[in-house]
Amino acid sequence: MAGTALLLLALAVLALTVGRYHVPFWHVVQILASRVLPLDTPMNSSEETVVLLVRLPRVLLALLVGGGLAIGGAALQAIFRNPLVSPEIIGVSAGASFGGALALLFGLGSLVLVSGSFAFGLAALGLLFLITSGRGGTPMLMIVLGGVVVGSFFSALVALITYIADPFTTLPAIVFWLLGSVATANYAKVLIAVIPILAGTGVLLALRWRINVLSLGDEDAAALGLRPRTLRVVVLIAVALIVAGAVAVSGVISWVGLVIPHLARMWVGPDHRVLLPVCFALGGCYLIAVDTVARTATAGEIPLGVLTALIGAPVFFLLLRHNRDRIWDSA
Repeated sequence: MAGTALLLLALAVLALTVGRYHVPFWHVVQILASRVLPLDTPMNSSEETVVLLVRLPRVLLALLVGGGLAIGGAALQAIFRNPLVSPEIIGVSAGASFGGALALLFGLGSLVLVSGSFAFGLAALGLLFLITSGRGGTPMLMIVLGGVVVGSFFSALVALITYIADPFTTLPAIVFWLLGSVATANYAKVLIAVIPILAGTGVLLALRWRINVLSLGDEDAAALGLRPRTLRVVVLIAVALIVAGAVAVSGVISWVGLVIPHLARMWVGPDHRVLLPVCFALGGCYLIAVDTVARTATAGEIPLGVLTALIGAPVFFLLLRHNRDRIWDSA
């Protein structure tokens, strides 16, 4: 835990220093310290603006989004007892994507984009519960299949929006947003993301020992006095809050919720009392690092979803190839 916290702090400070406008390390420390301590050291106004108004919101937003997606992925993998499950499987990402794309199509502004993404993300969860509320089939299988149905439905609607959008004005904005980015980060978006992501994360952390028991199977969980179906629904709602909040402010960023839990599990083991907080920290570290590369590697801004896929796919392949007998059997 201490090592993860130090890594997170180091990457955050590094992200505040590097960029087209370089800010020395000690200047970053002085600028941050001046917010909480009465320092008389004169500050460079340009450096203050870059650090406090441009880079710090990006770092905070990347931490929230990356951490939220990672802890959500770990929780879903536990309750479904399936290492291939990720937050995208429940359809909330696709629903939130549709809400954001719809707002961009009609040019309704950033506030409507964020609120629309969040609303349709929760609507996707409601539709999932509606589909799976009938009888027949095992609960876990029905939820997974229902998530596929909901995700496919909203993905088709997003495809329809991209088809009818103006290719010269609206379509580029929609495509860039769908690929995921925190380039438009500001403190308002950080505040919007904090509420659902930390609320969902708090619920998962409060339930982490119950998630440990649930990962053993429904029969064992019921024998120990838990209600597996009720607990699974609560976890799904918490993850949906996290995913909807993340997509609302950053677009769709894939692979984080799939790869990071595996790396964390290999590092600290399968105990979710330790695994979940480590996943949040590692997910934040990962997205901060990727965002730093995205804004410094080229003259333009590389969408985060592109980089996370390019990195996540081969890393996940290597994990499966070299640890296929250990990654999940130890959980």
